[in-house]
Amino acid sequence: MKEESIKKEIKTDKIEEAYGIAKEAYAALGVSTDKAIRESLALPLSIHCWQGDDVTGFEGADALSGGGILATGNYPGRARNGDELRADAEFAFTLIPGKKRFNLHSFYAEPAAGKKVSRDKLEPEHFSKWMSWSKKKKIPLDFNPSYFSHPMADSGYTLASADPRVRKFWLDHSKACRRIASAFGENQGSPAMHDIWIPDGSKDYPADRMGPRERLKDALDEILSVSLPKGTITDAVESKLFGIGSESYVTGSYDFYMGYAAQRQIKLCLDMGHFHPTEFIADKISAVLLFVPGILFHFSRGLRWDSDHVTTFSDDLRDACREIKRAGAFDRIDLALDYFDASINRIAAWTIGARNLRKALLEALLEPTRLLVDAEKRGKNHERLALMEECKTLPFPAVWDKLCLTARVPVSIRWLPAVKEYEQKVLSRRK
Repeated sequence: MKEESIKKEIKTDKIEEAYGIAKEAYAALGVSTDKAIRESLALPLSIHCWQGDDVTGFEGADALSGGGILATGNYPGRARNGDELRADAEFAFTLIPGKKRFNLHSFYAEPAAGKKVSRDKLEPEHFSKWMSWSKKKKIPLDFNPSYFSHPMADSGYTLASADPRVRKFWLDHSKACRRIASAFGENQGSPAMHDIWIPDGSKDYPADRMGPRERLKDALDEILSVSLPKGTITDAVESKLFGIGSESYVTGSYDFYMGYAAQRQIKLCLDMGHFHPTEFIADKISAVLLFVPGILFHFSRGLRWDSDHVTTFSDDLRDACREIKRAGAFDRIDLALDYFDASINRIAAWTIGARNLRKALLEALLEPTRLLVDAEKRGKNHERLALMEECKTLPFPAVWDKLCLTARVPVSIRWLPAVKEYEQKVLSRRK
């Protein structure tokens, strides 16, 4: 498509006309499109800061290292400091409809000029710029400890390390991060999500699988035993199938964290890129919710390995959102994005992934779930299947355009020229 046609002025009356037709089509199935738009826009999406700088952080590193993860590519314009990252995020927010949060890792701290602070000594004051920005922009923050890209993680083990010195360093780091997350929550007046993910594991078959898991359990118990002000923090634990350098054994497996989250009654994080490619992630939602208070859902896209590709409007994404809706679980699930592609424009990557998630949520909210469940209860599974199939060709794009119009963000692909202009005026000047 030529750029001139992308830039062409939006004909609002045409969007409204198409929306009116779509509204009638959904109303015939008992679905209010106006309500679905309102509900979709109200769901907060936690957008990950690390897409903006390829998971590099502000500790002086040139690239992500270790941890079983990798950001590939060298597209120009990576954010190099807090001011640039915040500016890029703010611009991306103007292209993404609905409520938003911003998710930080610990190595995005900004100590006083010229001062270096070890990760085990981090304090809320080292994130004062982020908290001021959060309050000013009304964008709540979430937080993660960073157990990678650090000499104390070179062995491949952190909280599960057999070395007491290494384990203590990461224990102190973890406790510091919970205090910081709690400070975020107090500053913004709502709980900050605090997600624990560690890269610990082995490249080849280990002789001792139990020992590291015993140490990890004890470490988590110690970290979570520290009492913090109520209503300021929500803890979650995140599993992984494998990573680069941990292909044979991951200490924090799905089974380990499922058991731990159920026992401790904390949230379990399900990352779409952390499972076998043939696993049906949507099916885990109803199973998990019977045993844990809630789920932190990381929307990502794994290809062949845990590659964290930009989230697309895929069947996996749409199935997950539909299952959340069918389970009536929006109040128990935190919606977050987690991917990092250094090969394309980073603001476009944020925008594509976040818009796709919002789009999938809208589609799920437009499903006539009541009719599907009623047909199933009556044993009319042919009706259920027919309705599911019919929903696939309902005029959903017209409702999505109306949502974007309502949220005052670009409709369709009309956000692309804005990204191009920002790249020319801002990103291209970064060397």
